[in-house]
Amino acid sequence: QVQFVESGGGLVQPGGSLRLSCAASGSSFRILAMGWHRQAPGKQRELVAAITNGGSTNYADSVKGRFTISRDNAKNTVYLQMNNLKPEDTAVYYCNAGVFSRATMSSGDYWGQGTQVTVSS
Repeated sequence: QVQFVESGGGLVQPGGSLRLSCAASGSSFRILAMGWHRQAPGKQRELVAAITNGGSTNYADSVKGRFTISRDNAKNTVYLQMNNLKPEDTAVYYCNAGVFSRATMSSGDYWGQGTQVTVSS
């Protein structure tokens, strides 16, 4: 069984920065693509950024130039550096990853528990 634990959310003023982390724990697994999604009140969950095993990235248009996704494969961890935050970035942020289990020889989609990011003065 693989678990993902997120950290780094909080309250920040407009123009400020936060760094989110999401670490996977467990045994006999390999992380495939990883990403961050967010869900604001009354809105659908949306993809914010994603990164492949090889480091290729893609971003939602609304965060390009402000957010940076990265990963540390040795630590099974994905990061989201968020700069120049805006009130419209307020949401619960969820990490997501494709995981291949060596025990079952199958792949699955896993989610973190979510971390609140609030941008307000």
